[in-house]
Amino acid sequence: MSRLNEKTAIVTGATSGIGEAAALLFAQEGANLVLSGRRQEKLGELVARIEALGARAIAVAGDVRDERHAQACVTTAIKQFGGLDVAFNNAGAATVMGSVTRIDPFGWQETIDTCLTSAYLGARHQVPAMLENGGGSLIFTSSFVGNTVGFPGMAAYAAAKAGLVGLVQTLAAEYGARGVRANALLPGGVDTPSNAANLPDAAPETRGFIEGLHALKRLGTPEELAEAALFLASDASRFMTGASMLVDGGVSITRT
Repeated sequence: MSRLNEKTAIVTGATSGIGEAAALLFAQEGANLVLSGRRQEKLGELVARIEALGARAIAVAGDVRDERHAQACVTTAIKQFGGLDVAFNNAGAATVMGSVTRIDPFGWQETIDTCLTSAYLGARHQVPAMLENGGGSLIFTSSFVGNTVGFPGMAAYAAAKAGLVGLVQTLAAEYGARGVRANALLPGGVDTPSNAANLPDAAPETRGFIEGLHALKRLGTPEELAEAALFLASDASRFMTGASMLVDGGVSITRT
């Protein structure tokens, strides 16, 4: 039996990596999809792939930092599919790197807006729709960075991702009694296009070092993280809320 049969899900950051993998997996599990991303052409290609699976998907291009975009995704879910059951607030990026004293305020704010404020804006519109629908599951992509490990040069990203955990806990406490669950997914290193772009082309030892930080001695795949997101989206996790679920290959506990 399909785990998301006839449920409607919003997936942000759907044009690549974890978001793309989750959108395809959710579709295979019977969900109707509202796909959010900045690249209209890429969203269109993903819609075509999902429709080829026999599922339904609609693209809503825009910037997750814009509240009008968050509202448009929810409005589309309601108008096209009759309601909202799942929201995977996955979009985010380490937009600025550097020590605390070297990050300029603009770069700091850009990262906070991309990773944290966007999640708040999404939830602000997703929660009322889920309440109207009798409940639902909110999922946010946080990180082990800023929660179990501090990395030099990642202050803005760590602060934003740690802030997501606080947002999740508050949402869980505020809306759990009314059927809305909220959980955070904490990936380790994942082999996504955006992460690959951050690794020096001429330094294969860099990738080996990062892999070695994990107990499993490898990076995760977008598909593996999508499976974890599916668990949080489905009724299999119906007694989970306010949780920070590590899916990090053991990077948080490894010292070898």
